[in-house]
Amino acid sequence: MAPPDFTAYLIDKDGDKVGGRLTTMSAAQLDDGEVTIRVHFSSINYKDALAATGAGKIIRRFPCIGGIDLAGEVVESADARFRPGDPVIATSFDLGVSHHGGYAQYARVPADWVLPLPSGLTLFETMALGTAGFTAGLAVARMEHNGLRPEKGPVVVTGATGGVGGLAIDMLSRLGYEVVALTRKASEEPYLRDLGASSVELVSQIDLAKVRPLERARWAGAVDNVGGPILHWALAGMKQAGTVASIGNAASVELHTTVFPFILRGVSLLGVDSGYTGSPGREQVWHRLATDLKPRHLHEITRTIDLQALPGAFDDFVQGRVKGRTVVRLL
Repeated sequence: MAPPDFTAYLIDKDGDKVGGRLTTMSAAQLDDGEVTIRVHFSSINYKDALAATGAGKIIRRFPCIGGIDLAGEVVESADARFRPGDPVIATSFDLGVSHHGGYAQYARVPADWVLPLPSGLTLFETMALGTAGFTAGLAVARMEHNGLRPEKGPVVVTGATGGVGGLAIDMLSRLGYEVVALTRKASEEPYLRDLGASSVELVSQIDLAKVRPLERARWAGAVDNVGGPILHWALAGMKQAGTVASIGNAASVELHTTVFPFILRGVSLLGVDSGYTGSPGREQVWHRLATDLKPRHLHEITRTIDLQALPGAFDDFVQGRVKGRTVVRLL
């Protein structure tokens, strides 16, 4: 049975101005795909806020329903892997960028983007994790594959109060790592310690203009969410054979550094692409997110808003005023 008309948050462009609005759409306006889903929950990631406000050149096709994450129940499927009634999730790929995304009560997507609900997680919890959680989990998995172990020393997490940063702290702490949180927000030290950070350091205590090619070797690992001078600082402070996961560019897309950490300390810089990681890697990370990587404080750091409140939620993300995770309820 075809879905009825539904509410969606549609992002469009008028000249150079990008903006979104709640509107009513029909099933005929959904994009092509083998699986049609009644969306229960979505989430807000930093990328979603950039897309919805035009603060970043994220959208590749206008108009486009926003939301790079969704979780819900299959209503129609032309793929034998999924049947009506199956609980499923879909994150990243082209969702909310060049394919209608999760900020709508219905979505139609390619079957290869869809995963069955991982055992051990609810639909709500998958969106409390969302792309942010998948990215953090993928970073941890890649770093461990590269040899990172708790006994090798502390791991620094930059951009610590953001969605990826907070979840990474929780995951690493659960696995037994000593985690150091780096933040610009001194007032958030109690929050970061509650997540599992052993200590908190402030960006204001670092003279980023005077970071040497190699600093004192402190870190066995680093999860960097901000890029730019902070990433250079993290690389300069790595221990021998340390590993750095590069996740985001909240501060800068540029990296001015030297080869010394790589050729004198054997440091590895790992790029983390959560957008197009396919099978079986995607399933493996989601399995870990439902088991040993499941954050212990997931519900405490997550707030829920209804779809009607979505238009007013994005500016706080762009301005860096949000910590933790935000789930969007579409039921």
